[in-house]
Amino acid sequence: MGLTRRFRKNIKPRLPDGVRVYAIGDVHGRADLLQSLLTVIDVDLDRSAPERAIQVFLGDYIDRGPQSRAVLDILIRRSQSHETVCLKGNHEVFLLDVLKDPAKLQDWRHYGGLVTLMSYGVTPTMNPTTEQQLELIERLKRALPPEHLAFIEQLPTSFTCGDFFFVHAGVRPGVALDKQQDQDLLWIREEFLNSDERFGKYIVHGHTPVSAPDVRPNRINIDTGAYATGNLTLLTIQGDSLLAI
Repeated sequence: MGLTRRFRKNIKPRLPDGVRVYAIGDVHGRADLLQSLLTVIDVDLDRSAPERAIQVFLGDYIDRGPQSRAVLDILIRRSQSHETVCLKGNHEVFLLDVLKDPAKLQDWRHYGGLVTLMSYGVTPTMNPTTEQQLELIERLKRALPPEHLAFIEQLPTSFTCGDFFFVHAGVRPGVALDKQQDQDLLWIREEFLNSDERFGKYIVHGHTPVSAPDVRPNRINIDTGAYATGNLTLLTIQGDSLLAI
């Protein structure tokens, strides 16, 4: 309730009447936590039956945590039975880049990509040669289900509903929302996080881990570092009320 009161004191963006949004922060390979929150959503849907429920996932489904493949399986199944919006994160972009250019495998290592390889049954060596990098990525291409690749390639970078703008990383201050560049939507940090600008919509985002949902007059960050903390955040929005668990 403290989260809702603080939000209302500052600004009251609203969703359209009858719409409820469930937004989930950066999953990063934690299929166990994702499944638990989906169960929470299902119980809430059964209990309250909103006219329209939209489930929004803020990107970074893979890397760092151990179950990247399982996370994508869950999201694909979910999209077949519920209204979902799965946004693109910078980690999904990095995977696509590595598939095109195996030389980026070493950089991907720093982003937690090796555990993604292992979730598809591909075990890397500690310091692969150029030839080994090519072989690892070829093995990943063979192991990656076509539906996983199609899912990642088709992810949008933003979603608007009512007075809310959902995005992975944030937006560039001073630039209209319909003029934003993908590079900023996927990667921006300080320029966005330090801005007090009212962006035309209330921004719901992840990308930069925080210890608890960070509520500001112009935005809310719900990336609570699930892969490291075991805390994956679910934000429920209806009317002008927000509740994060």
